[in-house]
Amino acid sequence: MAAIRWPLTVRRIHKWLALVVGLQVLLWTVTGFYMVVVHIDTIHGDHLVKAAPVPTMATAGLIPPGRIAAAAPGTIEVRLQQRLGVPIWRVQSQDGLAAFDARTGSRLDELNEADVRQIAASLYSGNAAIIRATRLTAPVQELGKRKPPYWQVEFAGWNRPTLYIAPLTGELIARRHRLWRIFDFAWMLHIMDYDARTDVNNPLLRVATWSAFAMAISGAWLLIWTFPRRKKKKARA
Repeated sequence: MAAIRWPLTVRRIHKWLALVVGLQVLLWTVTGFYMVVVHIDTIHGDHLVKAAPVPTMATAGLIPPGRIAAAAPGTIEVRLQQRLGVPIWRVQSQDGLAAFDARTGSRLDELNEADVRQIAASLYSGNAAIIRATRLTAPVQELGKRKPPYWQVEFAGWNRPTLYIAPLTGELIARRHRLWRIFDFAWMLHIMDYDARTDVNNPLLRVATWSAFAMAISGAWLLIWTFPRRKKKKARA
């Protein structure tokens, strides 16, 4: 039985591992560099919306929340807030979300496009024009697991700022822009979750990580192995 030539065997293992996971290691480096260089506050899009003032609302003359809860069976939460300057009761129940005029108690319909544009323009910190406002009924990747419907309001500009508005309450759901979308794509490549982009411990990532670790160990072994070989050659000379 022939003896195992360890240097040759390890070199072959290192070569094939480099061919298999080398591209992913490069992607880890590039995407990690982007995620470090671009500040996380910029990615979050905090600069896209104005600082929200602390709302002050007089509660005198408003419909008591108990009456509102009675009108929505299975109520889980009742919250007082504003919609276009009007106080409303936001009701979360087992049947979903509802909104009631806090002064009259009447149930409110969804906002129309003109109202949504007005809310988005009041929230946006820039002065760019609104390109389009679209009510979406199918989920979009950049909102993750949040269920539609929601309004997508896009503003002009190289960064394509986008605000997502709740159609019933007018609340700001999310803010997105081009740098965020690049980050999201880089994150997908980084964690190798090409579907939901949330699983940082998926099997594909684990296999690639251990393969890259084996590639590094084999490369380190080959590096260390070469030193005594070079010394022997010098001694013979």
